[in-house]
Amino acid sequence: MAKKLIAVGAAAVAATLMLAGCQSGGTQPDDGTPSGEITVLTQRTDLVDNVFQDYKKEFEAKYPDVTVNFEAITDYEGEIAIRLNTDDYGDVLLIPNSVSKDQLANYFEPLGTTDELKEKYLFVDEQAYDGTGYGVAITGNAQGYVYNKKVWAAAGITDAPTTPEEFIADLQSIKDQTDAIPLYTNYKDGWPLSQWTGDRGFGPEGGNYANHTTEIDAPWTPGEDYYEIDSILYDAVAGGLTEDDPATTNWENSKTLIGSGQVATMVLGSWAITQMRDAAVAAGGSADDIGYWPFPVQTDGVFHSAVGGDYKNAINVHSQHKAAAQAWIDWFANESGYAASQGGISPVVGGELPDTLADFDALGVKFVETVPAPAGDEALEAAIYNGAEIDIWGNLYRQKLIDIARGAADGDKESYFAELNAKWEAARTAAQG
Repeated sequence: MAKKLIAVGAAAVAATLMLAGCQSGGTQPDDGTPSGEITVLTQRTDLVDNVFQDYKKEFEAKYPDVTVNFEAITDYEGEIAIRLNTDDYGDVLLIPNSVSKDQLANYFEPLGTTDELKEKYLFVDEQAYDGTGYGVAITGNAQGYVYNKKVWAAAGITDAPTTPEEFIADLQSIKDQTDAIPLYTNYKDGWPLSQWTGDRGFGPEGGNYANHTTEIDAPWTPGEDYYEIDSILYDAVAGGLTEDDPATTNWENSKTLIGSGQVATMVLGSWAITQMRDAAVAAGGSADDIGYWPFPVQTDGVFHSAVGGDYKNAINVHSQHKAAAQAWIDWFANESGYAASQGGISPVVGGELPDTLADFDALGVKFVETVPAPAGDEALEAAIYNGAEIDIWGNLYRQKLIDIARGAADGDKESYFAELNAKWEAARTAAQG
């Protein structure tokens, strides 16, 4: 199993994953005893009526004065962005990507200082501001793509592609030699397109890439991570290597498609591996039909994979039952077993890496953790991409990319990348005053 981390931004994770002992518990935001009725919001519509009901029983057995209710939301990002304009967004929720770090205190209860939280949890800096942490990761992920081994093997491919050109050529081989859709975009649901951003960090800047983009005017130029990521997507669509009608894609159905071999590849975080393996079994195949490879770019002859926290559980600053909400967050991280069940990296200090990442071992993949922004610049990246109206962690700009690539919108790759660069430069200038 791959357990290698590189020094750029990963020293803390290396120490905590490999050396530290497991700890439990957390810092409660108030002095009350956990009690009352809390609502926990989740994006896991597939688990809320089964697995999460088991969590409810176990948690309430430990905290008999607390009642937990769940609310599962399909379009989590879209709906929560609206509900944050009210006080009605549950007691515990996943911090949406639309909230910039300088806005965290407006919506979420402080959980403690980052130093305190880092004694217990990984990925704390990802939802922290000015030395205060606001969320605890539900699990940790590596980045790459899920693929159906049988389909790739049927096309004569058994080795992970090491360059974008080789990746596109492999997709072409799949199209030529099988009946499978080589690459599925999940265009219609939209949010899966944000998963491509998670792959940044494979280039020379490593885990510092987000900070790097605040220092340059043109992230969509050759050699930059965003250019390589979006070029692969554009070239695959333009080459007819994706679904025929992206407007009809369906996230839940896509699991069945890749599990059954009707789709060969999807770019998703490692959190998706167990879901696709379950789908393969449901389709009459084997969990072993699903593999996971790193993004097809090497730096100095080595694959790199960004490792970081998934969504972060947080407490609604307006909650009337914050002690109960805190108890749920700590129990979920330490005792639920959610991360392990999802093939994820434990968010708890001292947790082990999952077997689902065993495919990375033979490839010598090195993990990279995101480097926090310098003090005072925590919100700079968000200010730039929001000002540019380029939803790096959304779906709109990549949906437009796909539309251009398939001939449904005007332009070409060069003109669209030039447009993105111009917007970025203007927004960066404005953000820096």
